[in-house]
Amino acid sequence: MQLSYWEIKNWFTNVDYTVVGSGIVGLHAALRLRERFPESKILVLEKGMLPQGASTKNAGFACFGSLSEIIDDLKSHTEEEVIQLIQKRWIGLQLLRKRVGDEKLDYKPFGGYELFLKEHEATYIECLCKLPFINEILNPLFKSDVFTKEIDRFEFNGIHESVIFNPFEGQIDTGAMMQELMKQAISNDILILNQQTVTAFNDNGHYVEVALGDFSFKTKKLLFATNGFAAEITKGQVNPARAQVLITEPIPNLNIKGTFHLDKGYYYFRNIGDRILIGGGRNLDFEGESTSEFGETELIQNRLEKVLKEVILPNQEFKIEHRWSGIMGLGITKNPIVEPLSENVYCGVRLGGMGVAIGSLIGNELADLI
Repeated sequence: MQLSYWEIKNWFTNVDYTVVGSGIVGLHAALRLRERFPESKILVLEKGMLPQGASTKNAGFACFGSLSEIIDDLKSHTEEEVIQLIQKRWIGLQLLRKRVGDEKLDYKPFGGYELFLKEHEATYIECLCKLPFINEILNPLFKSDVFTKEIDRFEFNGIHESVIFNPFEGQIDTGAMMQELMKQAISNDILILNQQTVTAFNDNGHYVEVALGDFSFKTKKLLFATNGFAAEITKGQVNPARAQVLITEPIPNLNIKGTFHLDKGYYYFRNIGDRILIGGGRNLDFEGESTSEFGETELIQNRLEKVLKEVILPNQEFKIEHRWSGIMGLGITKNPIVEPLSENVYCGVRLGGMGVAIGSLIGNELADLI
């Protein structure tokens, strides 16, 4: 497509900052740049019709890690790293709530629960044994116990009678969140162009030339906020991970409220009003789900339905209304990558499946690299 003089002049001339990705990280980075550089020209490029990765496709958990996930992380990260990660996620959630507002987020502080299937006896015992220690190391941050043992009151099936409750978790509407962030970006004179794929870029030390297919333009700084699609620019430090999800039709007299974690976080579910959303199952096929292609598989969708039928809603009829998937960005460590790639090119990626929690902070940190 041949661009007109007007299009080139108004969208692609004298661009100060170009952000690639219009998700949580990208829009927070753009808004932070506007705060720091009020007179600058800021352009956001998005390859999808809507934010392409996971920002509008996640489950809407305002969480920072279940007890079993934290215990698992301590096996591959230092104690200091794990505490810092949780702190970043918690700070990020507060930044998100401040930026968007609880009303527009449709934030519901129902708390979060971790369930343990009866066949996961070892994990259950390990979590109960280590619960006091995890509370102790998190106390300086939260000033009270994060995790408490409670009796299951939701009548789930096939689980241990005790669950782990976390009062600091909540639910959000991720679609409403992204709509509000987009509104704020537009009202702050940030240009957003959808269905634009960056095919190449070159930093010559004075500016960056950015190619969008056959067309190219110049920008002073280029910022990548592409998370699950960042494998190439990070030389394999970020790998895509697909997350599959489904949601039921409304269920009469549903008494489940909250966010729920199962099997070390590989399964997760919540109510959305009187519906149940459930996602996960990536551990059934790590290789197949290490993809940036959207889609659902029979293996994982069948397992999600099985968990829904046998564990969550054992005595209730339900119908599936919709299925979808999102793309996360993972790596050998859960520490985010926020760093320059060259003199004028930067990235804020590898959110470790915690984009809702940590995305706001990573967006701010990305903008503050400049």
